Amino acid sequence: MNPMDMIKNLQGMQSKMQDMQSKLNNVTAEGESGGGMVKVVLTGQYSVTDVKIAKEVINPEDPQLLEDLVLSAFTDASNKIKAKIQEEASSIAGEMNLPPEMMGF
Repeated sequence: MNPMDMIKNLQGMQSKMQDMQSKLNNVTAEGESGGGMVKVVLTGQYSVTDVKIAKEVINPEDPQLLEDLVLSAFTDASNKIKAKIQEEASSIAGEMNLPPEMMGF
């Protein structure tokens, strides 16, 4: 491959990665647990933007249950964000004829 072509490809990849980072600021995912009694919303930057907890799961006698439900909802949202990131990275890799593993996701 011509070194100049390689530089152009790298510049294109850098630009696409910056676009992806910008998109991730607007991507959100909602995770839930307990049949929707606990919900957590995350951004593509893994910031929590919202937490909803149904009154029925708030039991002062059993804080462990609520802790587990919040953790499970966060994990669900996190997995959904990861899937969205991988989807976007695969799309960019495909456009540049690179294997998705090279995108680092």
